[in-house]
Amino acid sequence: MKFTLIICTYMRPQPLLQLLQSVSRQTVYPDAILIVDGSRDEKTKVMLAENVFPDLVYFLVEDKDRGLTKQRNFGIQRVPESSEMVCFLDDDTVLEENYFEEIIKTYRLYPEALGVGGYINNEVQWSFAGENYQPDPTEFYYDGWKRKDGSRFVLRKKLGLDANRPPGFLPEFSNGRSIGFLPPSGKIYEVEQLMGGVSSFKKSIFTNFQFSTYFEGYGLYEDADFTLRLSKTGKLYVNTNAQLGHFHDHSGRPNQYQYGKMVVRNGWYVWRVKYPNPSLKARLKWNAIVLLLTFIRFSNIFTTGKKQEALTESLGRLVGWFRLLFDQPKIQ
Repeated sequence: MKFTLIICTYMRPQPLLQLLQSVSRQTVYPDAILIVDGSRDEKTKVMLAENVFPDLVYFLVEDKDRGLTKQRNFGIQRVPESSEMVCFLDDDTVLEENYFEEIIKTYRLYPEALGVGGYINNEVQWSFAGENYQPDPTEFYYDGWKRKDGSRFVLRKKLGLDANRPPGFLPEFSNGRSIGFLPPSGKIYEVEQLMGGVSSFKKSIFTNFQFSTYFEGYGLYEDADFTLRLSKTGKLYVNTNAQLGHFHDHSGRPNQYQYGKMVVRNGWYVWRVKYPNPSLKARLKWNAIVLLLTFIRFSNIFTTGKKQEALTESLGRLVGWFRLLFDQPKIQ
């Protein structure tokens, strides 16, 4: 199965090099690698000149094509005709040696699949608990595996605001559990959302789908928007054997105030893409969760060392929520 790897990057030459080195060790190597660089300097270009990788093509984009969704669409337009599948990876990931082999295997097992996601293996500690295990309120249990639940989910459980659908599926009030809540079981799970930085899609879908330019710059939740729209037309899967590490690099990210606004406004946008006319109960739950998470983030001022970040992000979330009262995003 011929495939192209697209990596969109911004001011991260060293993490990108580590990713490409892991790509070079793959049991199945991409037929083409497209680097779409939105950097405002030439450090990434210089790094690639000093480290040669087979079948790699480099693009340094101008302002009109800068930003995650624009760079992805730029790359899609330059995928070779011979490719049957397109992979996307964040520039701060590192692959296990059989990552692409497992992705291709999934398409062979599920030929109806429109997209297949990989599995991040370095962010959560899971343990096997077996069938019929009864988790305590601080745990999350799924398909025989358990993990420590985050404080925000523990509180949401107490308030009756927990997700009521499996990981990778969006409840009517949004704010579901991401595919990060799927366990490392070795299984392939059907989902309706993929993480864009560890995703792949059949090339044929891009005749009718592209990444929305509503999500400018950092592009928070652009992957949820794209895959929720795509899942209305066919099936998506996550292969938990297609593993990689995600080593979060904070360079190139927006400030915490802007991030807080994005969390709320982009979250509202994605919610309404999936549910254009949610019920009154779902609307009340969505707003309750936004305010609850804002309160929790604000409380971090007193519980963490990064007080200014907690304050500015909380203010961003609050401003984003108030703005929705009179200026809601237009669904594209």
